[in-house]
Amino acid sequence: MSTAESHNAGEPEAQANPRAKLMQEVAEEMDSIEGEFGDDYQIGRVITIVEIVRPDNNVGLRVRAGQYPWVTLGMLHAAEKIVESQLGGS
Repeated sequence: MSTAESHNAGEPEAQANPRAKLMQEVAEEMDSIEGEFGDDYQIGRVITIVEIVRPDNNVGLRVRAGQYPWVTLGMLHAAEKIVESQLGGS
């Protein structure tokens, strides 16, 4: 089973419509942010990282950030530390 098949198992509409999959992910993130921060917040800088799986199973990675490269690298470094702490400091 490919990465896309294992990740999207049980989600045939996401496989047929990649735009819907991306929008679903964004909506889930907004729900999570609202649940944690309530109504008193603003969205600052955003980085998107998307795995793209082609029909031939070639995988690409799309990174988009609308700020200076050094800001992007700092945010990615911070994100790496956050994920590491969630994994127990691996």
